[in-house]
Amino acid sequence: MKLSVIIPTLNEAENIRELIPYLLKQGGGFISEVIVVDGGSNDETCRIAASLGAQVINSEIKSRAVQMNLGAAHAKGNTLFFVHADTRPVLSFAEDLQIALVKGYKAGCFRYRFDSETFLLKLNSWFTRFNGPFSGGGDQTLFITSDFFNTLGGYDTKFCLMEDFELVKRIKRKTRFYIIPKAMTVSARKYRKNSWLWVQLANLYVFTLFHLGVAPEKLKKSYTLLLQNGSNT
Repeated sequence: MKLSVIIPTLNEAENIRELIPYLLKQGGGFISEVIVVDGGSNDETCRIAASLGAQVINSEIKSRAVQMNLGAAHAKGNTLFFVHADTRPVLSFAEDLQIALVKGYKAGCFRYRFDSETFLLKLNSWFTRFNGPFSGGGDQTLFITSDFFNTLGGYDTKFCLMEDFELVKRIKRKTRFYIIPKAMTVSARKYRKNSWLWVQLANLYVFTLFHLGVAPEKLKKSYTLLLQNGSNT
């Protein structure tokens, strides 16, 4: 396995400062490259990423789907690993991915837990072990073989939100989707800014719209508006 780690960023200087060395250290000989695709940061994200040995690509469009496709287009590895900047993979992530590939899986993700120990966030984390309609969000990361990613056509760039779930939905139509039984650590910053209940309601509402086939632009607008209202309550 030659792993290309792809990280979409927008003003993630502090997270990148910790994440890239962590990935390179724990990934060992499995990592072919770390690619940071930036959507127009006005902080030190790009400079820090380059200084730490990552390949930095600037996207003209601020969109995770566009940024991740751009990273995949530049990737040299035979396996792609999409990671959000505020996520910390488990120490054994590279070995875990190798084992999954040897088992014959073409795509999958990890479970996650939050960097907060509140009961409600623990409850959220517990559900990430299940391979259901809510599994496969970007916070769980995504591994996928390069050939399979290209066959699927990558992320659908019409989706400025839910792009990860849309891709996983297509993956599951073609092959088994594997959830590695180990948990990433993800930031609870969205929950710290908004109430747990408000974020859950926003998620449920947008998930429902997504599965009803509502246009991506409306999904993004609805979600942004709900969280803005939640942060003001």
